[in-house]
Amino acid sequence: MSPHATSRRRVHRSVATGLPLALAAALVAAGTATAAPSGDARVIRTATLGEIPLGAFSNALLPGSVDDDHGVDLGGIGSDIYPAGRKGEYWTVTDRGPNGQIKVDGKKRRTFPVPGFDPAIVKIRVSGDEIEVIDAIPITTSSGKAVTGLPDQKSRDEAPYTYDATTPLSFNPNGLDTEGIVRAGDGTFWLVDEYGPSLVHVSARGQVLTRYVPKGLNLTGTDYPVVEALPSVLLHRKINRGFEGLAQLPCGDLVMALQSPLSLPDTAAGEASRTTRLLRFSPRKQAVTAEYAYRFDPVNVVDPSEDDTSELKISSVVAVGGDRLLVEERTDKAARLQLVRLGQKADILGGPWDDDTTSPSLEQLDDPAAAGVPVLSKRLVVDLGKVGGVPGKIEGIARVDHDTLALINDNDFGMTDGAGAFDAQGRLVDSGIKTTLTYVRLPEGL
Repeated sequence: MSPHATSRRRVHRSVATGLPLALAAALVAAGTATAAPSGDARVIRTATLGEIPLGAFSNALLPGSVDDDHGVDLGGIGSDIYPAGRKGEYWTVTDRGPNGQIKVDGKKRRTFPVPGFDPAIVKIRVSGDEIEVIDAIPITTSSGKAVTGLPDQKSRDEAPYTYDATTPLSFNPNGLDTEGIVRAGDGTFWLVDEYGPSLVHVSARGQVLTRYVPKGLNLTGTDYPVVEALPSVLLHRKINRGFEGLAQLPCGDLVMALQSPLSLPDTAAGEASRTTRLLRFSPRKQAVTAEYAYRFDPVNVVDPSEDDTSELKISSVVAVGGDRLLVEERTDKAARLQLVRLGQKADILGGPWDDDTTSPSLEQLDDPAAAGVPVLSKRLVVDLGKVGGVPGKIEGIARVDHDTLALINDNDFGMTDGAGAFDAQGRLVDSGIKTTLTYVRLPEGL
């Protein structure tokens, strides 16, 4: 079925027998940005996603999955972006769905206003100043059920609540907080997830084939195969800061980026650290084959308005030939792209830094390089915070050609935190932030 949303009041559907599901929507136009260049990098084009009711979108993929979308529109597709082959077309992936935080009795509760929402792979096309949704694939279990975006384990994840933070929801071991996406040559997809953290292999139709998780996670009750193939040290990932970036090297290997430093040996160490990790995974061997230490710049260098080191994140990694990667260091307001090369001498896999009894830990070292850690060297390509017209919270980056990048932001489904996120009738008070795809021309080729 294909929903064609022209407004929140009218949704049309049609059947295309034997064809992939196509989703199209009337979109809200966005004016072309007039960007002031920084270092000659400049915005050359923008396009914006219009209003597509989340309930209509979800129920067209999995009928009956959403009974009340609380007025939320489709968003969150900016978790990552990957070229789809044709000019102006991209694969994107939603995150776990609308979610926020509300304080109750002085403690924050994680809310899931649309708990039936199922993360989806969404194919988009840039048409003028509009983003068109041309296909969507629900992510499902082995039996075809929604994986949902609900947290997996009571022992490791935040407890989920309804939109008003009053009623607890159930944990779901199948749940995925999807982030990065690449498409393999055989048509299957690879995704990364923040809960495990995990690497997820998905069929061309969206069915989870295998979920690779850290050794010792002991994730039980899933309706798909789970393989403990990742280093156990990843069990120390910060809550909501697991894998976020994913790249596919020309050889077919995958590179996963931890969004933030591990909480090793404790939360305080992780919050203060500027050292996170990249991992290389061989789909052929079904194993991690290398691990790298990545060092953030000081937070006030990445974002002059920020002084909290824990706001530093990696949200996107992009292969640019050979073993070279673009790595996005960001806060919610600014981002810088660094070029790194994954050399064999920088591999720390299986060494003392994968032993969580090592003291001090990698995350505790003030100067890892001085302590003998082969930290990846990097070179600044562009400071997006100085490029006029680039929105905040860029989470997805794709290489268009040798000197052009496509950026997409995560608009969090228009949600904000706090009790004021919904009105008295339980309808979303939209933030007004739209999903925007932005093309940036670089002064030099990659």
